[in-house]
Amino acid sequence: MTLAVVAEQAPLKTNADGVVRVGNTRVTLDTVIAVFKQGTTAEEIVYRYPSLRLADVYATIAFYLNHQQEVETYLQQRQQQAQEIRKMNEARFDPQGLRDRLLARKAEKSA
Repeated sequence: MTLAVVAEQAPLKTNADGVVRVGNTRVTLDTVIAVFKQGTTAEEIVYRYPSLRLADVYATIAFYLNHQQEVETYLQQRQQQAQEIRKMNEARFDPQGLRDRLLARKAEKSA
């Protein structure tokens, strides 16, 4: 009996917005790598995100370890995009004003 060794592709898919997701889930590469870098094991990641398959998490971690510089560049770009979007949203919708309105509404209901 011989074992057929076949290289498998990483279970990563890029959507139309350029966001990399793991397997057939909505869990992003950003999420998996962030918790992995915090010391979370693959099993714990699957526990936190049950839509993930354990084999996909291990393959994603292996991909990250083999392509660390490229993944880090991608993650930095995603962080910059998130900051830009946050700034745009804060400029359009004053978060302090919203908080004050919600607190006032809550106080009215309590009275």
